[in-house]
Amino acid sequence: MRIWIDADACPVVIKEILYRAAERTKIQLTLVANQQMTIPKSSFIDSIQVHQGFDVADNEIVKRLVADDLVITSDIPLAADVIEKGGLALSPRGELYTANNIKARLSMRDFMESLRSSGVDTGGPAAMNQSDRKSFANHLDKLLTEHVQKDK
Repeated sequence: MRIWIDADACPVVIKEILYRAAERTKIQLTLVANQQMTIPKSSFIDSIQVHQGFDVADNEIVKRLVADDLVITSDIPLAADVIEKGGLALSPRGELYTANNIKARLSMRDFMESLRSSGVDTGGPAAMNQSDRKSFANHLDKLLTEHVQKDK
């Protein structure tokens, strides 16, 4: 398993949780972004800088991931691609995207996008809070524990 982070929009607090998890579990963690990233010095943490452009980082992640890799993203279409390729997708708020829920998430995303394009102010996502961080950390720990158990 490798952990991939769609890093341009990932909150710093979530990256910090992931850095600690990579060190603790010795699982390779790669941040993919279209800007230079400052990361801790670690043999388990690296980054890839891609060119600017729509979905360039997403496409790089999909190209490189293999089945059972974990991708951290709030991008619903990227999550759908990850699931289709046999990977796991977890949002920074701790929502695990699955084959059972991704179609509904895509439909809702498309609906909200059509509302915004017609001029309706749908607001943005709520600010990250302690509950979101706890949910993310708990889901991440569960996924990593399952991975370690599978490898034994």
